[in-house]
Amino acid sequence: MKRKMLSLLSMLLIGSVAVFAQSKTEKFEVKGNCGMCETRIEKAANSVEGVSQADWDQESMMATVVFDQSKTSLDNIQKAIAKVGHDAGKHKASDEVYDKLPGCCKYDRSEKMEKIGTKLEVEEVEEEVEE
Repeated sequence: MKRKMLSLLSMLLIGSVAVFAQSKTEKFEVKGNCGMCETRIEKAANSVEGVSQADWDQESMMATVVFDQSKTSLDNIQKAIAKVGHDAGKHKASDEVYDKLPGCCKYDRSEKMEKIGTKLEVEEVEEEVEE
């Protein structure tokens, strides 16, 4: 009887370790502006089967998700967020969905601004080197 209990306890312990081992935490950028964005982003991420926790930080524009790798992937989570209008990781929201966001939720999507910012930084460094 004692041996059976130890065997049962061992199997239970091994099984629970295997379940927790598949949980993964990832952090990635998601574009947004306000509390409504936060609600929408977290709801979209949590709607994906296998996601146990989702949190988006407005200040850093970073989402942290905890998910079961055997049920979903980071790619699927980012796609779900992009479908509700927010650029997430390597997935960009469609213009049609983005245009339907409330005014306060519309973030700067222009790639020109990113390129201009990089170009200006390079020019500033070149000016400092010349001086």
